[in-house]
Amino acid sequence: MQSSDDPPGAAETDHYFTAQPASAADLRPLRVRLGDRELDLVTAPGVFSPGRLDAGTQVLLHEAPPAPEHGDLLDLGCGWGPITLSLALDSPAATVWGVDVNERAIALLRRNAERVAATGVRACLPDEVPDDLRFAAIWSNPPIRVGKAVLHQLLLRWLPRLDVGASAYLVVQRNLGSDSLHRWLDEQLGPRGFQVSRAATARGFRVLRVTAPAAPPPW
Repeated sequence: MQSSDDPPGAAETDHYFTAQPASAADLRPLRVRLGDRELDLVTAPGVFSPGRLDAGTQVLLHEAPPAPEHGDLLDLGCGWGPITLSLALDSPAATVWGVDVNERAIALLRRNAERVAATGVRACLPDEVPDDLRFAAIWSNPPIRVGKAVLHQLLLRWLPRLDVGASAYLVVQRNLGSDSLHRWLDEQLGPRGFQVSRAATARGFRVLRVTAPAAPPPW
């Protein structure tokens, strides 16, 4: 389900937000650096950026502050897992939910979490997350290319599930509408007491921060 930085020249038969990709699920080795760690992982066709760590995710991992050490953390649109794994390895006492509509991505994340002994990872489809769960942080390289209507519905489903005073960090390519998304988030969530701001700008991307109100909403 991830995101705003499609790899150039990618010839894929499926959208990365396809629930059940039609392409062959041929596993491919992928060595990536996440923070100060070199990890040997696997990817496959039919998911977002299967051949490399995409630029948007790199920016998010570099620019976002350290995640909470405890609680439930959410990677919205996990793909094969770079954000989920980073959160889980940096916050081993937390539970990290890697959520995606792409079933192949979920399978890859489970495999990769096992490979790096990230025991706090919960890889699942959106409807498998308990409805009453609230998140100490949300990190996402969101699926900009699904279109505004679907993207907006997605964000309004998950961002209000931030715990009191918790923050989400979203990385969005500037030329794919980061500033208009910033305005829309402010219009939609500002009246509910959420604060929306730009946390960082790097390599043509914005990192947007959405912070939940410090007191529970009245509804």
